[in-house]
Amino acid sequence: MNIDIAGLPSERIVFETSPLAELGLALHALSEPGHHPGLHGWATATAASLEPDLADRLHEAEFLWRNTFSDVFMPFAGVRGGDGRTGATLAEDLDILDRLDDERFVASALEFTCASLYGTGAPSPLSDPRMRARALDMAAARGPRQVEFTQQLLADPAPVRRWVRRLFEDCDEAFFADTWRRVQVQLVADARHKTDLLRRRGAGEALGAVSAALSLDGSGNRVSVDKMTEGSTTATDPSVGAGLTLIPSSFGWPHLMVLHAPGWRPVIHYPVRHPELPSPASVEMLQLRLEALAHPMRMRLCRNLARSPYTTGELADSHGITAPEVSRHLSVLKKAGLVTTRRRGRYVLHQLDLTVVARLGSDFLEGVLR
Repeated sequence: MNIDIAGLPSERIVFETSPLAELGLALHALSEPGHHPGLHGWATATAASLEPDLADRLHEAEFLWRNTFSDVFMPFAGVRGGDGRTGATLAEDLDILDRLDDERFVASALEFTCASLYGTGAPSPLSDPRMRARALDMAAARGPRQVEFTQQLLADPAPVRRWVRRLFEDCDEAFFADTWRRVQVQLVADARHKTDLLRRRGAGEALGAVSAALSLDGSGNRVSVDKMTEGSTTATDPSVGAGLTLIPSSFGWPHLMVLHAPGWRPVIHYPVRHPELPSPASVEMLQLRLEALAHPMRMRLCRNLARSPYTTGELADSHGITAPEVSRHLSVLKKAGLVTTRRRGRYVLHQLDLTVVARLGSDFLEGVLR
């Protein structure tokens, strides 16, 4: 995924905090605790404390944050003629949400029906009969709650907008105000640190500090995001205040999300990393490792290499193949970072890197969730 920042002044790259964006990820963690094992205690305690009415309403709307993360949580990026600034409080963020025109609110609220069209600038289902029919059809494939929500939204967005705002306000009263007070200090400090790094060391250093999945090309014109999702956008559209916004999240890991809808200011919503969390493998490296292990002979070689170091000759004898064949397989495993090599006298010993192999499952999960 790429973000074009050609000609963008560094002062238009901003780090900000957003209570509404953090609420979205908090709601996601409540709906998908398996994605966030470190938040299990918070999710269990919060879910248990919810009043039945609020719990029921959250269940009705969870498609806005469970499987897709709706852009309604980052309205500051879509207000036409806006400056791309977030609110200091949840109430201010919700006021910005109220400023979104109906077309943009509806498009963002119906992301669960248009994932394949996200980023294409498709016409609004409010005005285009074909898109309206498609939205209703896709909603029907997902369940009756989604159908009812879509029908109400397309018939008259205003009551749905009021219902959504009231839902978020009730979340704030029930649990999020206390949660935000606890995490805000860390997020503000992170945004301030990254801003200082941007000013002193430049965009490349600041982006690298955000995540190993972010990089700036040699020309300084394009930000690349190492995700399995394909997409591209530009940070130079003046209609929404040209610029790039980066928002830290305490609830986000392992998700690294990019808002890249046409006509919206691009946003990178990134998790504030904790020291105990290992750096994620790149998508390319993860693919190399899975492909390396897909070959049956390399799997058999790994059985030996996991137990102790072996020479090429020993592996050839053990498996009844030639030394050159073993060398070719070992080369693939080494390129994938799965095997280490050391010399003992005139012998070269190969061994499986158990730490890397043990990370494969979590690397895969983080890669697809990122």
